[in-house]
Amino acid sequence: MKETMLQQQMTAPGQISFRNVPVPTPGPDQVLVKIKKIGICGSDIHVYHGTHPYTAYPITQGHEVSGQIVATGEYVRELRTGQRVTIEPQVFCGRCYPCLHGKYNLCEKLKVMGFQTTGTASEYFSVDASKVTPLPEGITYSEGAMIEPLAVTVHAARRFPGLQGAKVAVLGCGPIGILLIQSLKALGAAQVLGTDLSDTRLELAGKLGADFTVNTGKNDYASALHDAFGPDGADVIYECAGTDITMDQAIQNARKGSTIILVAVFGKRASLDLAKLNDSELDLNTSMMYRHEDYVDAIRFVQEGKIRLEPLESIHFPFREYQKAYEYIDSHRESTMKVLIDVDPSEE
Repeated sequence: MKETMLQQQMTAPGQISFRNVPVPTPGPDQVLVKIKKIGICGSDIHVYHGTHPYTAYPITQGHEVSGQIVATGEYVRELRTGQRVTIEPQVFCGRCYPCLHGKYNLCEKLKVMGFQTTGTASEYFSVDASKVTPLPEGITYSEGAMIEPLAVTVHAARRFPGLQGAKVAVLGCGPIGILLIQSLKALGAAQVLGTDLSDTRLELAGKLGADFTVNTGKNDYASALHDAFGPDGADVIYECAGTDITMDQAIQNARKGSTIILVAVFGKRASLDLAKLNDSELDLNTSMMYRHEDYVDAIRFVQEGKIRLEPLESIHFPFREYQKAYEYIDSHRESTMKVLIDVDPSEE
């Protein structure tokens, strides 16, 4: 194994460089992972543009990731060298109230790799064995790098307890919205309506499970909701776009007494019609990241063929062309779903 490795650093918004650093030695409870693929998500793009509120520079990115274990610490028993894995990027304290009650995704001191602590964008990455989840045979490294965003949507889908047989609207059909549509169907939703401003994204949403789609830039959302589900509308509405416009669509058109679940991260303080929210006695719920069981089920759904990830792969870039990947996303915003970085392109 090499003594040094290449590591990415975003030194300032829009500026990416690489440096040679020592290959880390795993601690007794850690494993060393040879990184294969890294996905770029919306939060990474916020960091690139300097609009992420909780990230300082310089930062090594990478939280959607797959790789192969090449070394294990002396106390590691459940994992072995050669295993294909993905990594859960949450770093939590284990001592605060949420952690002690099983909700470590809400840790009072939560840090996420690639944002508040070092991410996986290097040729090798040493990580606690407890944060590693094996990938079964048949799941590619590219799919493995998309398990993290899929776990986000599995967790979000579970936030509505009445999902079995439900009629659901998903506002926003970007990567998270389309993964959520698939997760909702995998967990028992009867029918799903997807909305977006992009016909390209809506076409893909339809191919991957949406029963109804509507371009709300061209058609009225309220009419589409009525056409899809009748006068009673949706049982639950998921907001995946993160705009005042879509949040207002959700509130104004929700059935009285029903539920809205916010999945998107708002880049700025939202302006909401709380009077309407109150008058309709709507439950406004939220969803934050995931827990280990969401990773396990995300992998199972892919393995069983209930969720398809390959159609979301837009384009791959070599590790050294990390910056070109962001530039591509900026210039192909409407048509791009998932952009992947090939840290090690030698195998899939």
